[in-house]
Formats: sequence, structure tokens, C-alpha cells
Amino acid sequence: MSRFNGGRHVLPEPEQPAGVVTALGIDEQSEPFEPVRPTAAPEGAPNVVVVVLDDLGFGSSSAFGGPCDMPTADRLAADGLRYTRFHVTALCSPTRQALMTGRNHHSVGMGGTTEMATSAPGYSGFRPRSAATMARILQGNGYSTAAFGKWHQTPPSEISPVGPFDRWPTGEGFDHFYGFMACEMNHWYPLLYQGTTPVEPTRRPEEGYHLSEDLVDHAVDWVRTQRTLTPDRPFFTYLAFGASHAPLHVRKEWRDHYRGRFDHGWDRQRELTLARQKELGVVPQDAELAPWAEEVPHWDELSDDQRALGARFMETFAGFTEHADTQLGRFVDELDELGELENTVIVYLIGDNGASGEGGLEGTLNEHRLGHGLVDDPAEMVGRIDEIGGPTSYPIAPVGWALAQNTPYQWTKQVASHFGGTRDGLVIHWPRGITHGGGLRHQFHHVIDVLPTVLECAGIPAPISVDGVTQKPVEGTSMRYTFDDAAAPDRRRTQYFEMCGNRGIYHEGWTAVTRHGIPWDMVPEAGRSFRDDVWELYDTTTDWSQAHDLAERHPEKLASLRELFLIEAAKYQVFPLDNRVTERENPRIAGRLDLPGDRRSVTYHGRTRRLIEETTPNVKNRSHTVTADVHTDGTLTDGVIVAQGGRFGGWALYCLGGRACYVYNYFGTTSHVLRAEEPMPAGRHEVRMDFTYDGGGLGRGGAVVLTVDDVKVAHGTVDATIPYYFSFDETFDVGVDLGTPVGTDYPTVGNAFTGTVHTVRIDLGEEEGTSEDGGLYRRVMAAQ
Repeated sequence: MSRFNGGRHVLPEPEQPAGVVTALGIDEQSEPFEPVRPTAAPEGAPNVVVVVLDDLGFGSSSAFGGPCDMPTADRLAADGLRYTRFHVTALCSPTRQALMTGRNHHSVGMGGTTEMATSAPGYSGFRPRSAATMARILQGNGYSTAAFGKWHQTPPSEISPVGPFDRWPTGEGFDHFYGFMACEMNHWYPLLYQGTTPVEPTRRPEEGYHLSEDLVDHAVDWVRTQRTLTPDRPFFTYLAFGASHAPLHVRKEWRDHYRGRFDHGWDRQRELTLARQKELGVVPQDAELAPWAEEVPHWDELSDDQRALGARFMETFAGFTEHADTQLGRFVDELDELGELENTVIVYLIGDNGASGEGGLEGTLNEHRLGHGLVDDPAEMVGRIDEIGGPTSYPIAPVGWALAQNTPYQWTKQVASHFGGTRDGLVIHWPRGITHGGGLRHQFHHVIDVLPTVLECAGIPAPISVDGVTQKPVEGTSMRYTFDDAAAPDRRRTQYFEMCGNRGIYHEGWTAVTRHGIPWDMVPEAGRSFRDDVWELYDTTTDWSQAHDLAERHPEKLASLRELFLIEAAKYQVFPLDNRVTERENPRIAGRLDLPGDRRSVTYHGRTRRLIEETTPNVKNRSHTVTADVHTDGTLTDGVIVAQGGRFGGWALYCLGGRACYVYNYFGTTSHVLRAEEPMPAGRHEVRMDFTYDGGGLGRGGAVVLTVDDVKVAHGTVDATIPYYFSFDETFDVGVDLGTPVGTDYPTVGNAFTGTVHTVRIDLGEEEGTSEDGGLYRRVMAAQ
């Protein structure tokens, strides 16, 4: 126990009192001075490694009976513990915020993803300072801390070169960060950060680059350095892979490892997975397959093209997943070689929500299309089937495979009402603290229980004050009591769930649930009241998989649980319920701040880089003008003047052989290109693009005029535009197009403007507010 802070309850540790000076010179000093020592971790405190894989279901991994070979998960489970009733929040950011804080996601403002934040307290996207993160607590107790991979917890308006940076990983307790800030990332051409500084990989996919491998390389290097320089200091490593969230990106050999293994389809896969789960004991012998989602076709109802595509999508998903797990194996091997594995607590979340149904009924080669309600034609996709998983694709698998991966449960990611959206496999490995490895634990637990578990293993109390802010109570319950007692009674008796209006309550084995929306319907219809939702009732002490609805047989029980949900939801800031998904990604609709605010004109200097959409003027659904002040070298001038988005949607102003050009890329399927007929002579010029929006709704087309020095050089029309977002992983760049290229006229690499871009100014017209067919604003108002 520290002498100065009453047992680590106040962080950081108060400064130690200085020794008394008793002499004029050091030769006369009678009492020695104590050197200033940093706060030390408790004696024997273990290292901590928290690993998160993305968008896997309970029935995805081989460790829990699924079809994706995951040798590292199997290895850690064989020597550790598998938790069969572990739950998450049904969506990315909320699970991660709950994981890091030990509080329910609405309690810490993360009722949806950061891109879906609103101004409501439970949905603001801002972690309160009264809920310090796991990293900050461990850091304040003498741990070295580092995060690698997906973060997805910083408000988008703060992801820019001007910050603020206190909600970036390095502001939330991590000494080091290497990864990405968004919900997803192109694994071939990622845009990354080191700390708060933008960086790009030094290699390309044709040179063997892949993001999952890169993340582990950096994690291994960091641990080696930490053990070399501070071998007596424990470390906390947070390793959050982008896999297996869309886009499903993996090299052909990993995909081909599964060639033909899914030709039997998703219905048969559910049966095979359930049988394997019973063999492993991760579900009881009497567990049944929960009902199939009626909206989703069975495998034998598909066309030949749909089955061929479906099998290839799942082969890609499985290869992507196995590849990521294998990279984790390299990190575990490194811990073993360093002699650290024995006293390292590894917490492996095999999913941050259920497998994703956001790929819709068909799947897609471009996930952003589905986010806007557009469906790919299987006949067109099958002609590009060999591209799935490669750099020219941005794929996500159809919902049938998500349902199969969530075996034996109902529904998928987003659906917090049913276990298909919230129950994931968890493995905990700690040889020094788990005496009988290879065991199963069937206690009911939730992601908020990870933080108190880690603290108890480390011998560290939850602090009462961090950085001068009194802390709200941790809402999780430590799982440490289960390590030595497989039969220990549950200590978590109640847990609410809510996401996108889908909601449920667990209490002492019973669940009451109601599904409000469909995961692949990203723009839900307005007018359906939450009060009209139909509730279901399940007794999970006898019905493991929520297969038999008892609502009609036990109306009193259902009524009491519905009332309990209201109590819990009010306690944890769940209200008001909000079922919007893609629509909330427009900050004006959602009611949150974006960085430009009300400015209608913004001028950028010539080396502006890496700005996400919420830090730039919103050119969607409105007339706008882009004006560039450039200096050219005549016909020798090539390259990008300004670009936003990438290969799968966006726009760019560029030069080709000295000729001014403009491209509007509609979801990677249609590109509208304007090119001047004559090159600009050498010298300084104003290149201007005027976009006149057609109006009458969202995503409409417009007329484009391209001028050079006030002389019209090209004009044309864009048939339709992207209404909600261009991309989650691409950026706004001046003088270059980073990531993937918007246009095909210029290369992925080496597209920097060969002249000089002095400035680029964007001027905005009025934003579209209503439309003939209902319109975003009208539908949002009707839903309230």
C-alpha cells in the first residue's frame, strides 16, 4: 500500500514530500535525500493483454465450435478458460467503451458508434472524466501501456490535427498508440496514426503488406523494447484487430484454404456448428437452434450465382479471421520467448458484437452501398467473384452467414435483444492464476466485467479519484471468482441491453426482449412507435438459445421484466430510444457538433492532409464550389489537386497532362468524369468546379461546370450523389489522394500534384432539407 495515496485510490499518486534541507552545501547535509521514484505496480502484478476481434459471432471460431480455424484461440482455451455466457453490447464503439471503463455503454455516453452520436446524454460519444479507462488506471499504477489497431472511441469532430487529443488513445491512458481511429479500415491501404501523428505504411499489398500483420509487428516491437528498458515494470497491451469487420481483406492463399468448405450453405453450417458446440460443451446437449429470421432465404432457395457468391464471401471471411488469429499467435509466441506468458493475463474477446448482418441478403463488393440502402446485383457480382478479398473490393458477407456464425442464437449485430447480437466467445489465459486450464465457465457475464477482473488480478483497487475527478462507481463485476470454481453461483444477476431501439433485459435466468429494427435496413422507415414493439419471453435456464417464446404462457413474468427494463434503462441513460443508423452519420441530423460548424466557406493550405468527413465542409445534398489556386508547369503537370473519399466513393479535382479534370465516383460503380480539352499553360491559375444540386431530396444529381481562370473548359451532369457518407476510412487531402484513388486516371501511389497547390477553398450552398419522397428531415421528425 502506498504511503501517500491511501492504497492507490487516488491517481496519479500525490507528490512525495521532499527531504529537509539542513545545510548550505551538500558536504554538510546531514540527512540523505530520497530519489524521486515513479509509482510502482503491486509486487508480482501480471502483465495484461486484451485482444478484440471484430464482428465475430459465438459460432464463428473453432474454439466455440465454429468453422473458422483459429489456432491461437484454441491454444489459449486449452490452457485457459472459455466463458460460454459472455455478453457484449451488439455494436463496436459501445462494447469498447464499456470494456475500457467497466461501465454500461449508455452510462459513458456511447449508446451507438461514435459516428452515430447525438446530443442526448447516453449517446453523446463523449466519455465522462468520472469514468477513467482501464489504461489510465493501470498507467497510474505503474504499468507501461500501449494500444494497437482499432480505437473507434474518439468523437469524430476531434479527429483532426487540431484535436483536442485527450480522448485519443494517448489521452486516455496509453503511452503509445499505433492504429486507426474509425470503425473500419482498408487492410491493403490503411490510413494510420502513431500517437496523434498520421502515418502510412511503408509497403503496399503487392509488396506483401497487410494491416493485421503490421499491427502485430508493432506490438511485438513495443513489448521487446519495454522488456529491454523496464523489465521490472508490467505492461498492458490492447490489441484490437480490424478483422473481421468489413472490408473482408485477405490474401488469396488464406481464402483458398477454405475453398469448397462452405458449399453446403448456411443452413447446414448451423447444424454442423451446433453439433460441434455440444461436443466441446460450450452449449448443453439439449440446446436447440433458435428460429431462423424469416426475411432471410434458406440456402436451397438461392440461385446458382447467389450460392457461388455466398460460398466465396464466407471463404473470404474465414480466411480473414484465421489470418488475424494466426498473427495473434506470433504475439503470444513472443511473450513465451520473453518468459512473460506465465504471468500475463490474456483476455481474448472473440467478437465485439454478434456477426454482422449488415451485408444484407446478397452481400456486396462495396459495403458503403448497403449503408445507403443500395443492393448489388448477383449477376454483376459473380463476374467479379475472384476480386472478393482483394484490393479492388470492399466486401461484406450476406446475412445468412451472420446467422450461421451466431449459432445457436437468433439475429445478429445491432440486435441487442437476442443473444445472436450480444453473446460472444471469451477466453481468459493466465497460467500463474488459473490452476486448471482447459475449463469451461458458464456464469453469466458482460463486457463491463472485464475491467474489475483485470484490476483484481493485478491487485489494484478501482480508484475514487483520477486526475482530480471523483469517479462514478464501476458497474461491472469481477469474474476472478470463477477462475478456481467452475460451479460458483452467478454474481451478475441482472443486465439490460439496448442498441438501435432493439432492447432486452436479463434477470436471474429469464430474458425479455423486443426487436425494433432489421440490421441490414440502415435507413429505417419512420412512424413505427417503440410502444408498439412486441416483446418475447425466454427462460434460459431451460432454453439455452432463446428458441421458445413464453410470452403468452407467462404474461405476468413478462410484465415484471418489462418494468425492470424501464428501471435499468432510466438508471443508465438509455432514453430516449433512437433507431436511426445511417441517418445519424449526418451530424446536423443527429444534433451533434462537427468541426466546421456553421461556416459556409473554408480555405485550406496546399499541404492539408488526412481530414475525416466530420472535420470538413459537408458537400453532400447541396450546391457547392471548389476553387483551387495552383501553379502549373504546363503539359508536364499531373496529379491530384484535392480529393475526398476513395475507390469506393468520393470526388476529386486533378490534372492530367496539364488539363483540369473532375471526377465524381458513385459508390465505385459509376464515375462521372469531366476533362478540359486543352492543357493549362505554365503559370498560376484558378481552377474551379461548380456543382449545382438538382434538389428535391437526398442523393440527387446535379450539373457540374469546370472553369480555368473564369473560362468554362468542361461541363456535364452527375446522375446521383452519395447522400450520407463517402467513406469511414478515406480522407480529404489537398495536393494528393491518400489511401485508394477516387479516379482511375491517376495511380494509387505517386498521384501527388506535380505543380504547386497554394490553396483550395470550398463554398457551400443551402443544404437540402426535404424531398418529394419523404426526405431525411421529415422522417426524422416523424420518428420523434
